[in-house]
Amino acid sequence: MKLAAAVLLALAGCAGPPPPEESAPAPPVDAAPAEVQDPWMERRHELVDELEREGIRDPAVLAAMRAAERHLFVPRPYRDASYGNHPLPIGEDQTISQPYIVAYMTELAGLEPGDNVLEVGTGSGYQAAVLAEVLNLRADAPADAPKGRLCSIEILPVLAERAAQALKDAGYEGLELKVGDGYRGWPERAPFDAVLVTAAPGRVPEPLREQLAPGGRLVIPVGEGIQYIEVHERLPEGGFRVERKIPVRFVPMTGEAQDGP
Repeated sequence: MKLAAAVLLALAGCAGPPPPEESAPAPPVDAAPAEVQDPWMERRHELVDELEREGIRDPAVLAAMRAAERHLFVPRPYRDASYGNHPLPIGEDQTISQPYIVAYMTELAGLEPGDNVLEVGTGSGYQAAVLAEVLNLRADAPADAPKGRLCSIEILPVLAERAAQALKDAGYEGLELKVGDGYRGWPERAPFDAVLVTAAPGRVPEPLREQLAPGGRLVIPVGEGIQYIEVHERLPEGGFRVERKIPVRFVPMTGEAQDGP
């Protein structure tokens, strides 16, 4: 099953009674500033300011976090908490990741606008939205802007369907989404300049490393109990450079990741 995120008001009203012949003209109404039109914008700015204080430095990542509307990916009962710097439940025993972690993993991926990127674990769709911002996959992105490719795999059909709708409603287009087990990646779309995994396997899936382009990076939480984010960079001369980063707590990767030792 494949789900594609694509961008696709009519107002009707009745005329009121005619105004009195000598009624005074209504005073002009100034257009409301963008911050008033978007009640969530101030919260996003405050969140990004916090992320900067916590060490996020990449301008493209900060811009993506400022633009991606996290509240559109949060279930309504928790929407008022959308811009708190913490994870939130999204159902099916899954969560939308803490904004700092989303920004941190995106920064570790070192993306460029024309990159080919794979996300394993679409979840709410928010991490995909941030990646799509960096890759210029908004419907209103300039026509001459370099655009990348974003593929995302979700093992739970109900989450995949919700994420596809949320990404469509948020104005992203050209993403390739599918339902499936992401353990073996997406060979037909490889090689990838970056692979981001948003659930933690006990060990790194070798197929995901094999699908990296030279210089490509796999950013993945690894471990059972105690987890760490790892970065596996495929070296042009062969082999991998592996770095262990910060301790984290992700939901476990399911499917084939749980089958082996």
